[in-house]
Amino acid sequence: MQFVDKAFARRLESVEEMPQVFYARLFQKTRPEIGAAEEEICGGHMIFAGLGSPIGRATGVGLDRLFTSEDLHRVEQFYRARKAPSQVDLCPLHEETVFEMFKSRAYGIAELNNVLYRKLDPDKEFPAPPARCEIRRSQPEEAEELSAIVERAFFPEGAPAAYGGLLAPIYKMEGGVAFKASIDGRIVACAAGLTISEHRVFALCGAGTLEGFRGRGLQTALLHARMAAAAEAGCEYAVVVTRGGTTSQRNCERLGFHVAYSKVTVIKNLDRPRVRYKGFQL
Repeated sequence: MQFVDKAFARRLESVEEMPQVFYARLFQKTRPEIGAAEEEICGGHMIFAGLGSPIGRATGVGLDRLFTSEDLHRVEQFYRARKAPSQVDLCPLHEETVFEMFKSRAYGIAELNNVLYRKLDPDKEFPAPPARCEIRRSQPEEAEELSAIVERAFFPEGAPAAYGGLLAPIYKMEGGVAFKASIDGRIVACAAGLTISEHRVFALCGAGTLEGFRGRGLQTALLHARMAAAAEAGCEYAVVVTRGGTTSQRNCERLGFHVAYSKVTVIKNLDRPRVRYKGFQL
């Protein structure tokens, strides 16, 4: 196993940082009305991709230099200008003073996730897909169909508007790949990923299986396909971020992934009105 220090954590954090940066840059061209933006800060980026979007927070910051109160002021200015909550990703490799700073400014917890990684071997041969299943690279013309599969997998009653079509932009990103799993010719599962060449890591994302086709090993086969593609692209590690105790984490650990650390996304609603209580301003 790789020892997880700040330098390695910086590489791992790029799997959430850079896809968001690419989404923001793409949305600036394709959806200018949402006001997407991204800016470098303290070794990472702060990203905005529309109000209510699951994409858009400060990520990758403070791992190759100290994250200061001035940096946090910049982050808050960035999100306040867009009438959005201020959100920042933190991990156990950040200094204790950083956590204390967010605590003193009344940030709360938005998410807790596990970061898992696996070292890639370009000579590794993976098992064949399950019987009657075919795994292939997906083509750009299938982007909407596969996006719909992911949405139906997570939102059977219909995805919120901000979550719609999030898989499709990956086809337009440099280093983006997507795979589909078909049974008897019908596409029933998919998964995507992104090569981050600067850090030689591969971000695993965008996986979904239609109800009725789960438990057949399709996501395992899609993981195999993506890891093979990542190794071929020259990546050293495959990385996935997932909620703890989920099927996704279990599947990854069965395939040799290790938990590097748990991370937290902290959040503060910047437009919350201040009130006075016994002389103190809250």
